[in-house]
Amino acid sequence: MRQQVYAQLRSAIEQGRWPAGTRLPPSRTHAGLLGVSRNTVLWAVQRLLAEGYVEARVGDGTYVAQALAPRPRASAPALAMPPRGLSQRGQLVADTAARWRPPLVPARAFRIGAPEVASFPFAVWDRLARQASQAQRAARAHYLDPAGDPDLRQAVAQWLWASRGIRCDAAQVVVCSGSQQGIDLIARLLLDVGDEVLVEDPGYPGIRASLLGHGALARPVPLVESGLCIAQGAAQWPAARMAVVTPTHQFPTGVRMDLPRRQALLQWAREHDAWVVEDDYDGEFQYGNAAHRVPALCSLPGSERVLYVGTFSKTLHPGLRLGFVVVPPALVEAFSMARAITDRHAPGDAQAVLARFIAEGHLLRHLRRMRELYLHRQQWLIDTLADASDGALQLQPSDRGMHLLHEVPKGTDDEPLARSAQAAGVMLAPLSRYAVQSDRRGWLFGYAGYGDEDIRAAARVVGALVRRASKA
Repeated sequence: MRQQVYAQLRSAIEQGRWPAGTRLPPSRTHAGLLGVSRNTVLWAVQRLLAEGYVEARVGDGTYVAQALAPRPRASAPALAMPPRGLSQRGQLVADTAARWRPPLVPARAFRIGAPEVASFPFAVWDRLARQASQAQRAARAHYLDPAGDPDLRQAVAQWLWASRGIRCDAAQVVVCSGSQQGIDLIARLLLDVGDEVLVEDPGYPGIRASLLGHGALARPVPLVESGLCIAQGAAQWPAARMAVVTPTHQFPTGVRMDLPRRQALLQWAREHDAWVVEDDYDGEFQYGNAAHRVPALCSLPGSERVLYVGTFSKTLHPGLRLGFVVVPPALVEAFSMARAITDRHAPGDAQAVLARFIAEGHLLRHLRRMRELYLHRQQWLIDTLADASDGALQLQPSDRGMHLLHEVPKGTDDEPLARSAQAAGVMLAPLSRYAVQSDRRGWLFGYAGYGDEDIRAAARVVGALVRRASKA
């Protein structure tokens, strides 16, 4: 109640209903008018006095401060932004909304990028958290190293060597809040306004949005059967200073960059003194024999100018908000300070638990379960879609990733089916939304985070829409 009375009095002053110099009613009278206790009014007036809204005159009561200028009355709806507006760079960041909007609603079939969350071993995670001593918890409550918890950086470095073939020192690992912040740090530190960056087309719009938000120029390079062709990109954009690629499982087409193209990309970086950013967003989800899994681009000889971006949003869950960048030793200090300027450091408790989660083998066991589950769900998706569409949707299986692409002839309008599916409660992303200049078209079907019944229900909706469209 005290807060309500205070807000009411302050609003009357700010909006000019009580102009400067107006004498406030005596506290008893005012309390009676408002139907509250005198102490409530006195508390509100004392707060206004402390904030400078009113002034007390000895023996003469309390008045609205003479120096206080009333807030202009709004004759029209309030502005959505300050009158001066955003800076040029701020406008670039704001404009990313036209290019990329991260999902704000719970995932449902067939939204891509959503991992299986219900099967995450929360009990194991909670047990590891409870095992921390009081002294350990207290130590993590202080400001920490912006580059990350030392134990987590060591665990990530060891994991990368065992799982992705990357040899790096723990000191090269900079912990960040997911891969998106990793891309942001790279753009801020290694690019100037007007620099050209080669990006895959079709490709991930979040990468382009981050680059454009920093004033860089994202130059689209079309894909071939084995990924981005650096020769074509370099010929068209010879001044490019960076290339951002998803070589293990290209997003969103799913192709894998072969060894000759990987080597050509590394050679281009060396010859042009350029950088290569490897976004390995779902590289852990390669199915089949472990010996057949393709290692990271960063693991190849001559990869000194590659920055590797990894995330736990896919391998564990996106709510964790932890990822990392592996950077050359000479850049570690700069990346650490850039991270400190952004948001100081990641939460200490979460980092410590994750370090133990990796070191004690829980990540490995979880990934084994998820690979088996995702492979099952992929086949279930293929079968249910083919059945629901009377064979019109024949998705091809893949030995990697968390989604499948059904491609249709170039230039096809893939938006109507996506809009109809959305209206029916199914998230179906058209390939055109990820293209810049590419005329490739189709639809993306995420399957990793959805149970059999969810996939079946969504497949029936899409299948019915496809059958209806074929009869039109």
